[in-house]
Amino acid sequence: MTIQAGHKPVQEVISVVPPRIGLAFNKLFHKYGIMEKADIIAALAALAQETRLDIFRLLVQAGPDGLPAGNISERLGLPSATLSFHLSQLRHAGLVTFRRESRSLIYSAEIANMNALLAYLTENCCQGDPAAYGVGICDGTKIEKPKQRRTT
Repeated sequence: MTIQAGHKPVQEVISVVPPRIGLAFNKLFHKYGIMEKADIIAALAALAQETRLDIFRLLVQAGPDGLPAGNISERLGLPSATLSFHLSQLRHAGLVTFRRESRSLIYSAEIANMNALLAYLTENCCQGDPAAYGVGICDGTKIEKPKQRRTT
C-alpha cells in the first residue's frame, strides 16, 4: 500500500498508530498518513537540546511501561521544575505522553511518533528500499542499545 508524501508515493511503514487527541503532529499523521514539515521540525527541535535528548532516550529504553517523573529526575539528576519544563516540550512535540497512576505521572516515549519521524527522514533512503539496508522502525517491544563507536 502506498501513501502520498509530497508528490512522490512512498511505501507505508507504519500500519497502526494510536491517535492522541490535541497534538497536531498526531492528527495530521493519523488522518492523512503524512507528516507536515512543521511537525518534523518541532520534533527535531525538541530533540536538539541535550537534556531533552537524554530524557527521550531514557524513556525509549524504558519501553512502553515508561517511568515515573521522580525516577527520571533521579536518574538524570534534574530538579523537578527543570524536568517538568523539558517533558512539556517533548509532549508538545508529540514525542512523549503520560498517564496518571494514583498520585504519580508516568511518562513514556511515543514510539509510533518516533517511527513516523524516522519514516519521514528515511522515506527516500536506500533507493526506496530502506529495509534491504537494515533501516527500519521500532516496534516498541524490543529496544536494543546502539553499538559503541570505536575511538582510536
